[in-house]
This record gives sequence, C-alpha cells and structure tokens, in this order.
Amino acid sequence: MVGVAPGELVVPLTDITVSALTWGERGAPLALCLHGYPDTAWSWRYLGPALAERGYYAVAPFSRGYAPSTIPADGDLSVGSRVADALDLTEKLCAPSAVVIGHDWGAFTATAIAAMPESPFRAVVSLAVPPLATLTPTRDRLVPHLLNTLAQSINSWYILANQVPAVPERLFTPMTEFLWRTWSPGYDAREDLAHLAESAPTPAHRTAIVDYYRQLVRRGPRSARSRELDRFLMAPPRSPILQLYGTTDGCLRPGLFDTVADRLPDGSVVVAVEGAGHFLHLECPDTVNGLILDYLG
Repeated sequence: MVGVAPGELVVPLTDITVSALTWGERGAPLALCLHGYPDTAWSWRYLGPALAERGYYAVAPFSRGYAPSTIPADGDLSVGSRVADALDLTEKLCAPSAVVIGHDWGAFTATAIAAMPESPFRAVVSLAVPPLATLTPTRDRLVPHLLNTLAQSINSWYILANQVPAVPERLFTPMTEFLWRTWSPGYDAREDLAHLAESAPTPAHRTAIVDYYRQLVRRGPRSARSRELDRFLMAPPRSPILQLYGTTDGCLRPGLFDTVADRLPDGSVVVAVEGAGHFLHLECPDTVNGLILDYLG
C-alpha cells in the first residue's frame, strides 16, 4: 500500500481546527501519528499505508500552527497544548482503541502522554527523541552524562538560534534545508521541504513554528489545561514505550540513548536503526515500519 494517496480529515477542537491526512477506514483502531520539526504530516506517508494494511485508521494531523491546521488565536504552542490536541482529537474520533506514534516534537507529545496516570492509548512509540526524564543524570553515570550533554550542546545550536526575534522567520527556508541535510546526511529531502513550504506559507505560520522553541525556553500564553498537561513533559513515563533512534542522527547524538532502556517501564523496547539519521522513518521505512508493527502486535 506504499504510495496510496491519503484521505483528508478536518476536525474542529477547542481553540484550533486540525487538518489531518488519513489512511484506512474510520471506525478501525486509531493510530495517531504526530510529526515534528521541520516536518509535516506527510512524514507518515510510508507508515500510514502500512498501518492501514494492518487494520488501523492512521491519522496524521498537521500540528497546530502548521497549515492547513490553524494557528491558535491565543498563541499557545506549548507541549501541553499539543497533548490536549492529541487527547481531544482521539476523543472526537471515537475509535475502539488507539495507539500514538510521535517523531521529534511529536515524540515529546507521545512521551508526555506516556507519563500520564490515565491515557486513552494502549501503546506509545517514540522516534528520535527519548522521554526527557531519561536524560537526567544518575550518580553512577555522572561523568558520561556530562560529556554527552556537552557534546549535544553543539548539536543543539538551532534551539538558541530560534530564540532570536524575527531572524529565524526570515531565514526559515535556508535554515530548515540545512537542518534536513545535517540531521539525516545523504537523504534527499526535496519532497519533504516542498510539503514544509506548503505548511508555512505566511510569516505568521513561520512564527508559530519557531515559537515551539521559544515557548519551550520562555513560557508563553497557556490555558490552565495546557499548564496542567505541560508538567508531564519532564515526568518519567508510566506506560511502556517503543523507542527508536538512528545511529547517524545529526540532531540528537546516539550516545544520549545509552541508558534510556534502563529508565523506561517494563515492557519498553529501545532499538537503534543502523545507518539512519534523525528522520529514520523516511530514510529506512521498511525497517522502521516493521519494528513499529511488530511492537503494536
């Protein structure tokens, strides 16, 4: 089913209207697929058909601020707001069961959900980004942790660059092209960059996308619900997780995953995908699809 054209779904939520790509039949078990930066819902064009073939209704929303989903009027682009979107969209779809799969920022959302005491998802899959609670230092590995953190700070320059007013918006296209090249070396991202341009057609959209990083560092406007859900970002996961990462990732250094498995709940699985970079599900779709489908059972 690779290459099957997706359907389209539009769902009004509390403060935004979500647009999504879909594969499979509505009413089947839901597979909610959450994209990251600088990417779009088209990131799931290989996994979506594979999930549908297994009997899932795969739904890949364009995250708030990414067209054709709308920009929130209150400017709330916190992780908590995106957790709320995932929960609300799942409730609106009334699926008999649900799993959540997230990459990059979508992984932050998915692992925050895994930290909640109650969740509508029976399984959680995280790509490229581990739960933040697993990256805090432990006494027995303090020195390796500090060395990994120091090395990672070099890779994380873009987070600081995105704090600068106005400039990241003006340099949005060359900067995101550069990130795709360095995060997934050797991967041809022309199709993905074209989709990104469609999802960031105006300065307001580009500001919203960059504001994900600004609001991570400096708290922006948030509803009471967003503040409540935001606290799960740093909480240890309660639900098992399938954690996948690429061994040539130019964004998050693979060494950061060395001790992740030791700090996840029983039933979790951590797999390194050899030769894959940050966008491992696009670079090695057959391998990644197989790992996810096997885990979901």
